[in-house]
Amino acid sequence: MSIHGGDVYRNHVDIDFSINVNPLGTPECVKEALHRAVEICGKYPDMEAERLGEAVSTFLGVPKEYLLFGNGASELFMAIVHGIKPKKVVIPVPSFYGYEYAAKAVDSEMIYYEMNQENNFCVTEDMNRILTEDVDLLFLANPNNPIGNLLDKEMIKKLLLHCRDKGIYVVVDECFIEFCGNQFSLLSETRKSEHLILVRAFTKIFSIPGVRLGYLVCKSKAVHTKIAGQLPEWNISCFAQEAGCICAKQAEFTLKTKNYIENERQFMEKRLIQLELRTFPSVSNFITVYSDKPLYDKLLKRGILIRDCSNFRGLGKGFYRIAVKSREENEILLKAIESL
Repeated sequence: MSIHGGDVYRNHVDIDFSINVNPLGTPECVKEALHRAVEICGKYPDMEAERLGEAVSTFLGVPKEYLLFGNGASELFMAIVHGIKPKKVVIPVPSFYGYEYAAKAVDSEMIYYEMNQENNFCVTEDMNRILTEDVDLLFLANPNNPIGNLLDKEMIKKLLLHCRDKGIYVVVDECFIEFCGNQFSLLSETRKSEHLILVRAFTKIFSIPGVRLGYLVCKSKAVHTKIAGQLPEWNISCFAQEAGCICAKQAEFTLKTKNYIENERQFMEKRLIQLELRTFPSVSNFITVYSDKPLYDKLLKRGILIRDCSNFRGLGKGFYRIAVKSREENEILLKAIESL
């Protein structure tokens, strides 16, 4: 079984609900930027990504010195662990496998904080009991993948203070934050804490997973130096830089997406409950469900790919993640489930 969704290369797939990219597609202006980049691909890309840094700095309202860019968020997770070299890492589960994959690369000891199904897999204050002085790094996601729920902001502020006192770096993955609204972001906390590293990507919201462009936000110059030293030279292609400069100006598109996703997700949740599937509260562009039926195999036979979550640590057989797509595609999925 694939560790991630989107394995359309080894399956016959007509509609892919296993990856969580924007159903509105890539904005035309971003496509145009990628075409323009063809004219400059005979040159090396800007190693400092200066224009991109200025655009994202303006977009986020943070100093350019806080930013570091990667070939997708995954490269940044790997660079973070190689730069910090944590001996012990805490990872809430269920969560994105990429955190564990990165921690394994530096032979970190991993401590798993098991979130509870009864409270819809939320991080709670009792996590502090395992955040002791011998822990070096904590991974969190806001919103979480695969559940789609947000961190409680006031609780996390207290947790950040606890981690600061214990000398623990906190890496918060916000790759899906634009789907629910930047007001839920922990971005403002980066100005207050040198131990907080925020990671985002243009991948999901602008539907450009093939371009590979992520960035991190961190106040600490020392942390920047450690992480930057683990990144390859010229790691951000001219295509990614041109696209990113345009993406950073698409506030209207982002708001349109947020509103669209909210309406479609509520429509899908209502129908899925009517179909007697258990759903878990989500604010993002995907929904995790539980069913006794073998949904993955039965839907794949009809050319519909969903994410089987049985290999997520902390979940198991019967859990599936379904992306929110267009109304037409969503109705095709719902009718297929109804007929099983």
